[in-house]
Amino acid sequence: MTNAAPMESALARLYGTSGHELARQLQRWGGLAERFRECFGGPAPRFFSAPGRTEIGGNHTDHNHGKVLAAAVDLDVIAAAAPGSDRAITVYSEGYPQPFVVGLDDLSMHPDERGTTAALIRGIAARFRDSGCAVGGVQACIASDVPVGSGLSSSAAVEVLIGTILNVICNEARLGPERIAIAGQYAENVYFGKPCGLMDQIASAVGGIVAIDFEIPGSPRVERVEFDFAKAGCDLLVVDTGGSHADLTDDYAAIPREMKLVAAQFGSQVCREISMQDLLARLAGLRTTAGDRAILRALHFLQENDRVDRQIHALRKGNMQEFLRLVEESGDSSFRWLQNCHSGRNPREQGIALGLALAEGMVKEWGGACRVHGGGFAGTILVFLPAGRSDEFRERMESVFGAGSVRVLRVRSRGSTEV
Repeated sequence: MTNAAPMESALARLYGTSGHELARQLQRWGGLAERFRECFGGPAPRFFSAPGRTEIGGNHTDHNHGKVLAAAVDLDVIAAAAPGSDRAITVYSEGYPQPFVVGLDDLSMHPDERGTTAALIRGIAARFRDSGCAVGGVQACIASDVPVGSGLSSSAAVEVLIGTILNVICNEARLGPERIAIAGQYAENVYFGKPCGLMDQIASAVGGIVAIDFEIPGSPRVERVEFDFAKAGCDLLVVDTGGSHADLTDDYAAIPREMKLVAAQFGSQVCREISMQDLLARLAGLRTTAGDRAILRALHFLQENDRVDRQIHALRKGNMQEFLRLVEESGDSSFRWLQNCHSGRNPREQGIALGLALAEGMVKEWGGACRVHGGGFAGTILVFLPAGRSDEFRERMESVFGAGSVRVLRVRSRGSTEV
Protein backbone atom coordinates (compact mmCIF):
# COMPACT_ATOMS: atom_id res chain seq x y z
CA MET A 1 0.00 0.00 0.00
CA THR A 2 1.36 3.41 -0.95
CA ASN A 3 1.67 6.26 1.58
CA ALA A 4 1.96 3.79 4.46
CA ALA A 5 2.51 6.38 7.21
CA PRO A 6 -0.56 8.56 6.39
CA MET A 7 -2.63 5.40 5.94
CA GLU A 8 -1.53 4.07 9.33
CA SER A 9 -2.55 7.36 10.92
CA ALA A 10 -5.93 7.29 9.17
CA LEU A 11 -6.60 3.71 10.26
CA ALA A 12 -5.62 4.54 13.85
CA ARG A 13 -8.36 7.19 13.86
CA LEU A 14 -10.90 4.59 12.74
CA TYR A 15 -9.85 1.54 14.75
CA GLY A 16 -7.79 2.88 17.66
CA THR A 17 -4.10 2.65 18.34
CA SER A 18 -3.96 -0.90 19.74
CA GLY A 19 -0.86 -2.47 18.23
CA HIS A 20 -2.46 -5.81 17.42
CA GLU A 21 -5.64 -4.34 15.93
CA LEU A 22 -3.79 -1.69 13.95
CA ALA A 23 -1.45 -4.33 12.52
CA ARG A 24 -4.46 -6.45 11.55
CA GLN A 25 -6.14 -3.54 9.83
CA LEU A 26 -2.97 -2.57 7.94
CA GLN A 27 -2.73 -6.13 6.64
CA ARG A 28 -6.44 -6.15 5.77
CA TRP A 29 -6.30 -2.86 3.86
CA GLY A 30 -3.03 -3.81 2.20
CA GLY A 31 -4.66 -7.00 0.94
CA LEU A 32 -7.56 -4.96 -0.43
CA ALA A 33 -5.16 -2.64 -2.30
CA GLU A 34 -3.38 -5.64 -3.78
CA ARG A 35 -6.72 -7.14 -4.83
CA PHE A 36 -7.58 -3.88 -6.60
CA ARG A 37 -4.29 -3.93 -8.50
CA GLU A 38 -4.91 -7.54 -9.55
CA CYS A 39 -8.41 -6.75 -10.78
CA PHE A 40 -7.93 -3.35 -12.40
CA GLY A 41 -4.28 -2.28 -12.46
CA GLY A 42 -4.08 1.41 -13.31
CA PRO A 43 -3.64 4.30 -10.87
CA ALA A 44 -3.71 3.94 -7.10
CA PRO A 45 -7.29 3.72 -5.74
CA ARG A 46 -9.00 5.79 -3.08
CA PHE A 47 -10.12 4.03 0.10
CA PHE A 48 -13.52 4.00 1.84
CA SER A 49 -15.11 2.54 4.95
CA ALA A 50 -18.72 2.17 6.14
CA PRO A 51 -19.49 0.77 9.61
CA GLY A 52 -22.05 -1.74 10.76
CA ARG A 53 -24.53 -0.63 13.39
CA THR A 54 -26.13 -1.74 16.63
CA GLU A 55 -29.64 -0.89 17.81
CA ILE A 56 -29.54 0.45 21.37
CA GLY A 57 -33.15 1.53 21.87
CA GLY A 58 -36.42 1.64 19.96
CA ASN A 59 -37.19 -1.98 19.16
CA HIS A 60 -39.66 -2.13 16.24
CA THR A 61 -40.58 1.55 16.39
CA ASP A 62 -39.25 2.97 13.11
CA HIS A 63 -41.87 1.36 10.85
CA ASN A 64 -44.64 3.13 12.80
CA HIS A 65 -42.87 6.51 12.52
CA GLY A 66 -41.27 6.21 15.94
CA LYS A 67 -37.91 6.97 17.53
CA VAL A 68 -34.76 4.86 17.73
CA LEU A 69 -31.34 5.03 19.32
CA ALA A 70 -28.57 3.39 17.32
CA ALA A 71 -24.79 3.44 17.02
CA ALA A 72 -22.13 2.77 14.42
CA VAL A 73 -19.67 0.03 15.46
CA ASP A 74 -16.06 -0.82 14.73
CA LEU A 75 -16.85 -3.64 12.28
CA ASP A 76 -17.00 -2.28 8.76
CA VAL A 77 -17.19 -2.83 5.02
CA ILE A 78 -14.21 -1.35 3.17
CA ALA A 79 -13.46 -0.51 -0.44
CA ALA A 80 -10.66 0.45 -2.80
CA ALA A 81 -12.18 2.40 -5.67
CA ALA A 82 -11.30 4.60 -8.63
CA PRO A 83 -13.08 6.19 -11.61
CA GLY A 84 -13.69 3.77 -14.47
CA SER A 85 -13.25 4.55 -18.14
CA ASP A 86 -16.44 2.79 -19.29
CA ARG A 87 -20.11 3.44 -18.57
CA ALA A 88 -20.34 0.86 -15.82
CA ILE A 89 -19.90 0.29 -12.11
CA THR A 90 -17.77 -2.81 -11.62
CA VAL A 91 -17.44 -4.22 -8.09
CA TYR A 92 -15.40 -7.22 -7.00
CA SER A 93 -16.74 -8.42 -3.66
CA GLU A 94 -14.82 -10.64 -1.28
CA GLY A 95 -16.02 -14.23 -1.58
CA TYR A 96 -17.38 -13.86 -5.13
CA PRO A 97 -15.14 -14.94 -8.02
CA GLN A 98 -16.91 -12.80 -10.62
CA PRO A 99 -17.54 -9.05 -10.41
CA PHE A 100 -20.91 -7.37 -10.20
CA VAL A 101 -21.20 -5.18 -13.29
CA VAL A 102 -23.97 -2.59 -13.68
CA GLY A 103 -24.18 -0.65 -16.93
CA LEU A 104 -25.13 2.98 -16.38
CA ASP A 105 -27.16 3.23 -19.58
CA ASP A 106 -29.81 0.94 -18.05
CA LEU A 107 -30.65 1.71 -14.43
CA SER A 108 -34.16 0.27 -14.53
CA MET A 109 -35.03 -2.43 -12.02
CA HIS A 110 -34.06 -5.95 -13.14
CA PRO A 111 -36.33 -8.53 -11.48
CA ASP A 112 -33.74 -11.29 -12.00
CA GLU A 113 -31.27 -9.34 -9.83
CA ARG A 114 -33.51 -9.13 -6.75
CA GLY A 115 -31.68 -10.19 -3.63
CA THR A 116 -28.21 -9.55 -5.10
CA THR A 117 -25.45 -6.97 -4.69
CA ALA A 118 -26.00 -5.96 -8.32
CA ALA A 119 -29.54 -4.89 -7.41
CA LEU A 120 -28.20 -2.65 -4.63
CA ILE A 121 -25.61 -1.05 -6.93
CA ARG A 122 -28.15 -0.45 -9.68
CA GLY A 123 -30.74 0.93 -7.25
CA ILE A 124 -28.32 3.35 -5.59
CA ALA A 125 -27.07 4.60 -8.97
CA ALA A 126 -30.67 5.06 -10.12
CA ARG A 127 -31.53 7.04 -7.00
CA PHE A 128 -28.49 9.27 -7.47
CA ARG A 129 -29.40 9.92 -11.10
CA ASP A 130 -33.09 10.57 -10.34
CA SER A 131 -32.09 12.99 -7.56
CA GLY A 132 -30.03 15.07 -9.97
CA CYS A 133 -26.65 13.74 -8.84
CA ALA A 134 -23.85 12.65 -11.13
CA VAL A 135 -23.23 8.96 -11.80
CA GLY A 136 -20.12 7.77 -13.61
CA GLY A 137 -18.02 4.71 -14.19
CA VAL A 138 -16.43 3.24 -11.06
CA GLN A 139 -14.10 0.32 -10.42
CA ALA A 140 -14.06 -1.05 -6.88
CA CYS A 141 -13.08 -3.96 -4.67
CA ILE A 142 -14.87 -4.42 -1.35
CA ALA A 143 -14.35 -6.59 1.72
CA SER A 144 -16.28 -6.90 4.97
CA ASP A 145 -15.81 -7.97 8.56
CA VAL A 146 -19.49 -7.31 9.42
CA PRO A 147 -20.85 -10.85 9.72
CA VAL A 148 -23.87 -11.58 7.51
CA GLY A 149 -26.91 -12.38 9.65
CA SER A 150 -25.30 -10.96 12.79
CA GLY A 151 -27.88 -8.23 13.30
CA LEU A 152 -25.19 -5.59 12.67
CA SER A 153 -26.59 -4.61 9.26
CA SER A 154 -23.98 -5.76 6.79
CA SER A 155 -26.32 -4.99 3.88
CA ALA A 156 -26.86 -1.38 4.99
CA ALA A 157 -23.11 -0.90 5.37
CA VAL A 158 -22.60 -2.11 1.79
CA GLU A 159 -25.30 0.24 0.53
CA VAL A 160 -23.88 3.25 2.35
CA LEU A 161 -20.37 2.35 1.20
CA ILE A 162 -21.45 2.30 -2.47
CA GLY A 163 -23.29 5.59 -2.00
CA THR A 164 -20.24 7.17 -0.39
CA ILE A 165 -18.01 6.06 -3.28
CA LEU A 166 -20.41 7.63 -5.81
CA ASN A 167 -20.66 10.75 -3.67
CA VAL A 168 -16.88 11.24 -3.50
CA ILE A 169 -15.80 10.07 -6.96
CA CYS A 170 -18.69 11.48 -8.98
CA ASN A 171 -20.09 14.34 -6.88
CA GLU A 172 -17.12 15.94 -5.09
CA ALA A 173 -18.56 14.75 -1.72
CA ARG A 174 -21.41 17.26 -1.87
CA LEU A 175 -24.12 14.93 -0.50
CA GLY A 176 -24.80 14.74 3.23
CA PRO A 177 -25.03 11.39 5.03
CA GLU A 178 -28.84 11.38 5.21
CA ARG A 179 -29.14 11.54 1.41
CA ILE A 180 -26.68 8.67 1.03
CA ALA A 181 -28.69 6.68 3.59
CA ILE A 182 -31.97 7.33 1.75
CA ALA A 183 -30.42 6.13 -1.52
CA GLY A 184 -29.39 2.90 0.20
CA GLN A 185 -32.85 2.32 1.64
CA TYR A 186 -34.42 3.00 -1.74
CA ALA A 187 -32.19 0.42 -3.39
CA GLU A 188 -32.95 -2.19 -0.73
CA ASN A 189 -36.71 -1.56 -0.82
CA VAL A 190 -37.29 -1.21 -4.56
CA TYR A 191 -34.44 -3.06 -6.32
CA PHE A 192 -33.27 -5.63 -3.77
CA GLY A 193 -36.83 -6.42 -2.63
CA LYS A 194 -36.56 -6.07 1.16
CA PRO A 195 -38.96 -3.64 2.93
CA CYS A 196 -36.42 -2.28 5.45
CA GLY A 197 -36.63 0.95 7.42
CA LEU A 198 -34.02 3.71 7.37
CA MET A 199 -32.39 3.29 10.78
CA ASP A 200 -29.56 1.00 9.64
CA GLN A 201 -28.41 3.20 6.78
CA ILE A 202 -28.53 6.42 8.83
CA ALA A 203 -26.52 4.90 11.69
CA SER A 204 -23.86 3.70 9.24
CA ALA A 205 -23.72 6.95 7.30
CA VAL A 206 -23.69 9.36 10.27
CA GLY A 207 -21.58 7.44 12.81
CA GLY A 208 -21.40 7.66 16.60
CA ILE A 209 -24.53 7.25 18.71
CA VAL A 210 -27.53 8.71 16.89
CA ALA A 211 -31.08 9.49 17.95
CA ILE A 212 -33.41 9.25 14.95
CA ASP A 213 -37.02 10.42 14.90
CA PHE A 214 -39.06 9.02 11.99
CA GLU A 215 -42.18 11.13 12.54
CA ILE A 216 -41.68 12.28 8.93
CA PRO A 217 -40.12 9.13 7.41
CA GLY A 218 -38.72 10.79 4.29
CA SER A 219 -37.07 13.50 6.36
CA PRO A 220 -36.09 12.00 9.73
CA ARG A 221 -34.63 14.15 12.49
CA VAL A 222 -31.12 12.93 13.34
CA GLU A 223 -29.11 14.02 16.38
CA ARG A 224 -25.75 12.83 17.67
CA VAL A 225 -25.67 11.70 21.29
CA GLU A 226 -22.21 12.15 22.76
CA PHE A 227 -21.41 9.35 25.18
CA ASP A 228 -18.48 6.97 25.66
CA PHE A 229 -19.45 3.55 27.01
CA ALA A 230 -15.81 2.58 27.47
CA LYS A 231 -15.10 5.64 29.65
CA ALA A 232 -18.21 4.77 31.66
CA GLY A 233 -16.67 1.36 32.40
CA CYS A 234 -19.12 -0.55 30.22
CA ASP A 235 -18.58 -3.12 27.47
CA LEU A 236 -21.09 -3.46 24.64
CA LEU A 237 -21.57 -6.98 23.23
CA VAL A 238 -23.79 -8.89 20.85
CA VAL A 239 -24.41 -12.63 21.01
CA ASP A 240 -25.46 -14.53 17.91
CA THR A 241 -27.79 -17.20 19.25
CA GLY A 242 -28.21 -18.83 15.84
CA GLY A 243 -31.40 -19.78 14.05
CA SER A 244 -32.51 -19.16 10.50
CA HIS A 245 -34.37 -16.05 9.36
CA ALA A 246 -35.53 -17.77 6.18
CA ASP A 247 -39.00 -18.74 7.39
CA LEU A 248 -39.65 -15.70 9.59
CA THR A 249 -40.94 -13.24 6.99
CA ASP A 250 -44.52 -13.55 8.21
CA ASP A 251 -43.45 -13.06 11.84
CA TYR A 252 -41.60 -9.85 10.98
CA ALA A 253 -44.37 -8.54 8.75
CA ALA A 254 -47.05 -9.19 11.39
CA ILE A 255 -45.57 -6.67 13.83
CA PRO A 256 -45.99 -3.47 11.77
CA ARG A 257 -49.22 -4.83 10.28
CA GLU A 258 -50.80 -5.37 13.70
CA MET A 259 -49.59 -2.04 15.07
CA LYS A 260 -51.11 -0.28 12.06
CA LEU A 261 -54.33 -2.27 12.48
CA VAL A 262 -54.72 -0.78 15.96
CA ALA A 263 -53.95 2.71 14.64
CA ALA A 264 -56.59 2.25 11.94
CA GLN A 265 -59.30 1.87 14.59
CA PHE A 266 -58.61 5.51 15.47
CA GLY A 267 -58.60 6.70 11.86
CA SER A 268 -54.79 6.85 11.86
CA GLN A 269 -52.16 5.10 9.77
CA VAL A 270 -49.45 4.43 12.36
CA CYS A 271 -49.16 4.15 16.14
CA ARG A 272 -47.16 7.40 16.31
CA GLU A 273 -50.49 9.18 15.66
CA ILE A 274 -52.38 7.72 18.64
CA SER A 275 -52.02 8.23 22.39
CA MET A 276 -51.81 5.85 25.33
CA GLN A 277 -54.88 7.53 26.86
CA ASP A 278 -56.98 6.87 23.75
CA LEU A 279 -55.76 3.29 23.49
CA LEU A 280 -56.57 2.43 27.10
CA ALA A 281 -60.01 4.04 26.82
CA ARG A 282 -61.02 1.70 23.98
CA LEU A 283 -59.43 -1.58 24.99
CA ALA A 284 -62.67 -3.57 25.21
CA GLY A 285 -63.68 -2.80 21.63
CA LEU A 286 -60.13 -3.19 20.29
CA ARG A 287 -59.98 -6.75 21.57
CA THR A 288 -62.71 -7.58 19.03
CA THR A 289 -61.56 -5.45 16.10
CA ALA A 290 -57.78 -5.87 16.37
CA GLY A 291 -57.09 -8.69 18.81
CA ASP A 292 -55.09 -8.95 22.00
CA ARG A 293 -51.65 -9.40 20.45
CA ALA A 294 -52.08 -6.33 18.27
CA ILE A 295 -53.04 -4.31 21.36
CA LEU A 296 -49.99 -5.53 23.25
CA ARG A 297 -47.75 -4.59 20.33
CA ALA A 298 -49.29 -1.12 20.15
CA LEU A 299 -48.74 -0.73 23.91
CA HIS A 300 -45.10 -1.71 23.38
CA PHE A 301 -44.71 0.91 20.66
CA LEU A 302 -46.14 3.74 22.74
CA GLN A 303 -44.00 2.98 25.77
CA GLU A 304 -40.86 2.15 23.76
CA ASN A 305 -41.13 5.40 21.83
CA ASP A 306 -41.19 7.35 25.09
CA ARG A 307 -38.42 5.14 26.48
CA VAL A 308 -36.03 6.22 23.71
CA ASP A 309 -36.33 9.83 24.88
CA ARG A 310 -35.56 8.77 28.44
CA GLN A 311 -32.55 6.74 27.31
CA ILE A 312 -31.17 9.74 25.43
CA HIS A 313 -31.70 11.95 28.46
CA ALA A 314 -29.94 9.44 30.72
CA LEU A 315 -26.90 9.24 28.44
CA ARG A 316 -26.64 13.00 28.09
CA LYS A 317 -26.77 13.32 31.87
CA GLY A 318 -24.18 10.56 32.29
CA ASN A 319 -26.67 8.49 34.29
CA MET A 320 -25.51 5.00 33.34
CA GLN A 321 -27.58 3.27 36.01
CA GLU A 322 -30.81 4.78 34.68
CA PHE A 323 -29.83 4.00 31.09
CA LEU A 324 -29.22 0.34 31.91
CA ARG A 325 -32.52 0.14 33.79
CA LEU A 326 -34.27 1.40 30.66
CA VAL A 327 -32.44 -1.18 28.50
CA GLU A 328 -33.78 -3.92 30.79
CA GLU A 329 -37.24 -2.37 30.64
CA SER A 330 -37.08 -2.31 26.85
CA GLY A 331 -36.07 -5.96 26.73
CA ASP A 332 -38.88 -6.96 29.06
CA SER A 333 -41.40 -5.12 26.90
CA SER A 334 -40.08 -6.75 23.73
CA PHE A 335 -40.34 -10.20 25.27
CA ARG A 336 -43.78 -9.91 26.89
CA TRP A 337 -45.66 -7.34 24.82
CA LEU A 338 -43.99 -7.15 21.40
CA GLN A 339 -43.39 -10.93 21.52
CA ASN A 340 -40.44 -11.08 19.12
CA CYS A 341 -38.07 -13.25 21.14
CA HIS A 342 -39.20 -16.51 19.55
CA SER A 343 -41.58 -17.67 16.84
CA GLY A 344 -44.62 -19.76 17.58
CA ARG A 345 -43.98 -21.64 14.34
CA ASN A 346 -41.10 -23.66 15.77
CA PRO A 347 -41.29 -23.83 19.58
CA ARG A 348 -38.24 -26.11 19.75
CA GLU A 349 -36.01 -23.28 18.53
CA GLN A 350 -35.83 -20.40 21.02
CA GLY A 351 -32.23 -19.27 20.82
CA ILE A 352 -32.91 -15.63 21.71
CA ALA A 353 -34.97 -16.58 24.76
CA LEU A 354 -32.28 -19.02 25.88
CA GLY A 355 -29.54 -16.45 25.31
CA LEU A 356 -31.43 -13.87 27.37
CA ALA A 357 -32.02 -16.39 30.17
CA LEU A 358 -28.29 -17.11 30.39
CA ALA A 359 -27.28 -13.45 30.06
CA GLU A 360 -29.77 -12.32 32.69
CA GLY A 361 -28.15 -14.58 35.27
CA MET A 362 -24.76 -12.96 34.71
CA VAL A 363 -26.23 -9.44 34.53
CA LYS A 364 -27.91 -9.95 37.92
CA GLU A 365 -24.61 -11.13 39.39
CA TRP A 366 -22.30 -8.53 37.83
CA GLY A 367 -24.52 -5.63 36.81
CA GLY A 368 -25.39 -4.45 33.29
CA ALA A 369 -28.39 -5.11 31.08
CA CYS A 370 -29.55 -7.26 28.14
CA ARG A 371 -32.32 -7.26 25.55
CA VAL A 372 -33.25 -8.65 22.16
CA HIS A 373 -31.29 -6.96 19.36
CA GLY A 374 -33.01 -5.85 16.17
CA GLY A 375 -35.85 -7.67 14.48
CA GLY A 376 -35.87 -10.66 16.79
CA PHE A 377 -37.39 -14.15 16.48
CA ALA A 378 -33.88 -15.48 15.68
CA GLY A 379 -30.39 -14.01 15.77
CA THR A 380 -28.76 -11.70 18.29
CA ILE A 381 -29.14 -10.27 21.75
CA LEU A 382 -27.52 -7.07 23.04
CA VAL A 383 -25.64 -7.06 26.34
CA PHE A 384 -24.04 -4.32 28.44
CA LEU A 385 -21.51 -5.54 31.01
CA PRO A 386 -19.07 -3.95 33.47
CA ALA A 387 -15.62 -3.72 31.90
CA GLY A 388 -13.54 -6.75 32.75
CA ARG A 389 -16.39 -9.26 32.65
CA SER A 390 -16.48 -9.83 28.90
CA ASP A 391 -13.97 -12.70 28.79
CA GLU A 392 -15.86 -14.80 31.33
CA PHE A 393 -19.16 -13.92 29.67
CA ARG A 394 -17.77 -14.95 26.28
CA GLU A 395 -16.52 -18.28 27.64
CA ARG A 396 -19.90 -19.16 29.15
CA MET A 397 -21.98 -18.09 26.16
CA GLU A 398 -19.74 -19.61 23.49
CA SER A 399 -19.91 -22.95 25.29
CA VAL A 400 -23.60 -22.91 24.34
CA PHE A 401 -23.78 -20.96 21.08
CA GLY A 402 -20.39 -21.78 19.56
CA ALA A 403 -17.01 -20.17 19.03
CA GLY A 404 -17.24 -16.65 17.65
CA SER A 405 -20.87 -16.17 18.68
CA VAL A 406 -19.94 -13.34 21.09
CA ARG A 407 -18.56 -10.05 19.81
CA VAL A 408 -17.37 -7.14 21.89
CA LEU A 409 -18.13 -3.91 20.04
CA ARG A 410 -16.74 -0.42 20.16
CA VAL A 411 -18.88 2.56 19.11
CA ARG A 412 -17.26 4.20 16.10
CA SER A 413 -17.49 7.97 16.04
CA ARG A 414 -17.08 8.31 12.27
CA GLY A 415 -19.72 7.19 9.84
CA SER A 416 -19.15 6.21 6.24
CA THR A 417 -16.05 8.00 5.03
CA GLU A 418 -13.17 8.22 2.64
CA VAL A 419 -10.08 7.08 4.54
